[in-house]
Amino acid sequence: MTAMAINDQQRAEKSAEAMWANDNATNWFGMTLDAVGPGSATMSMTVKQEQANGHGICHGGVIFALADSAFAFACNSYNRVTVAQSNTITYVAPAKAGDKLVADAREVARSGRSGTWDVTVTNGDGAVIALFRGLARTISGTLFEEE
Repeated sequence: MTAMAINDQQRAEKSAEAMWANDNATNWFGMTLDAVGPGSATMSMTVKQEQANGHGICHGGVIFALADSAFAFACNSYNRVTVAQSNTITYVAPAKAGDKLVADAREVARSGRSGTWDVTVTNGDGAVIALFRGLARTISGTLFEEE
């Protein structure tokens, strides 16, 4: 009996499962993976009081971490180990403790071992908090064995 091939959505979900099992940082921040698909991922988190900076707003590093995690799940959704090569972020508006932030990562372009993803971080009202662009590089290996 031959094994059935999995489709792109199943591959994305299995890749996310494999990554999630070992992603201590994303769990430590209190993020959740809300959706994943081929080249895409949506993650969210509620900003904790201890994640506020000296101005009483969400620390930029926390927002960056949320965007970076969504980017990571999106660019690894093809079951090819892929790492960040370069990331930039533009902070558009502040977030505060208690805000639910949502990071929506979408593939812009992918060719060979390189790819570009854009991540939009919004708050619960849908206001844009940050815009993130990630450049990724596929390296050797897979997240799970395919038949």
